[in-house]
Amino acid sequence: MLQLRTNETLDGGDHGWLKARHHFAVSTNGNPANGPLGALVVWNDDEIAPGTGFGRHPHADMEIITYVRQGVVTHEDSAGNIGRTVAGDVQVISAGTGISHSERNLGEAPLKLFQIWLLPRQRGGTPRWDNRQFPKADRAGRLIALASGDPQDAEALQIRADARVLGATLLAGTMVTHPLGRFRHSYLAPAQGVILVNGQRVVVGDGIAVVDEPKLNITAEEDAEFILVDAA
Repeated sequence: MLQLRTNETLDGGDHGWLKARHHFAVSTNGNPANGPLGALVVWNDDEIAPGTGFGRHPHADMEIITYVRQGVVTHEDSAGNIGRTVAGDVQVISAGTGISHSERNLGEAPLKLFQIWLLPRQRGGTPRWDNRQFPKADRAGRLIALASGDPQDAEALQIRADARVLGATLLAGTMVTHPLGRFRHSYLAPAQGVILVNGQRVVVGDGIAVVDEPKLNITAEEDAEFILVDAA
């Protein structure tokens, strides 16, 4: 089953400094059709104005993956971590027993990012933060793991969830196939370009939820970059 979640069906709003789209309902007033998919509970598409950002705030018992689409995000947290993650790269927070952090755009251009929240396999654990470069050339024409709870994904950022966050770039007319195990859930969103997912057209600003499909054939209608989450 495929559920296209078009931009018009997503919650969110323009708050001046923040333009937000929520692929998953984040409040009781949200679109009930856009519910969680197993461990995947949040996928926000945010645009943050220069010189602004999210001030210090807490999290616990959540795996938070940030994929930077444009600009640079500057992270600072209560564990003493300070770091910058640039477009095309990824940062992760395993909130564990609790961590507070800020995410700011200290650049001169708008910051665009996907922020993905996954439920951990179990509660607790020491909070941690990490980031990593993922050159787009390394995922040209193929899916690679960016963040993963599978220890076999040794080159990916490690998370404490039964999930994999994958990324690929495709030239127009090319395709990748991703097999899905039974009882798995997936969600895809283009960071740029247009893709066809099992024949369903998905453009930037949209996402598509996948349940009970044996595999995904993902074709680029035009040059494209996309993120896929495969979760229990």
